[in-house]
Amino acid sequence: MAKMKDFGQRMRFLGFSIVLNSAANALTISTNLGSAVWTGSSVNLANWIHVPLGTTLFIYGIVITLLNQLLLGQFDRRRFISNLLYIIPFSYLVEWIGYFWNWIGVGQLPLAGRVIVDIIGLFGVAFAVSIYNRCNIIMHPNDDLAYILRFKYLRGSAIIAQWASYAPPLLIIILSYLFTGELHAIGFGTIWALVTQGIVMGWADYHVFPRLKHHVDV
Repeated sequence: MAKMKDFGQRMRFLGFSIVLNSAANALTISTNLGSAVWTGSSVNLANWIHVPLGTTLFIYGIVITLLNQLLLGQFDRRRFISNLLYIIPFSYLVEWIGYFWNWIGVGQLPLAGRVIVDIIGLFGVAFAVSIYNRCNIIMHPNDDLAYILRFKYLRGSAIIAQWASYAPPLLIIILSYLFTGELHAIGFGTIWALVTQGIVMGWADYHVFPRLKHHVDV
């Protein structure tokens, strides 16, 4: 009974975190001041290959899902399926919720207002990642990459793992710029995320819903 109750609690937190993560990422895109590194790279990739953002996020997620399997050193069917289950709703929620933020005028706010909203969005992203990392039922492959690096290779360090996991999106951003000459969703918020996201995640692990503990499986 205790295990079922714990699983039910984790499922509720998971559902909340998916919506929070989608809404927060979409919010940072709408401010046009810079998004979290993965999100910014997805926006630039979508612009480069001329594919809708939701579909780009989905394809991008599949590629990182395969990378995660390589890092694990063996095929983990549960993890493979869980990564795919996460990216299906998340990818398209980011695109659809983004239409809502644009409709209410987030992009037309004064600069100071957009800076504040961008920071709020980035905090929301870090909080959401912390929550579903701890649930560890299904996880976005991008964040699962950091999770695998953190607990399999980097002795539990959230900050170092976050930095290490940024190699693929930074490469995509560079290549997108070289091929298009344009940058989108990259700016103040991207620098903020690079510097603070691992720190905020580590803080959130102990202060945002602290009764939710890590369920480590690597």
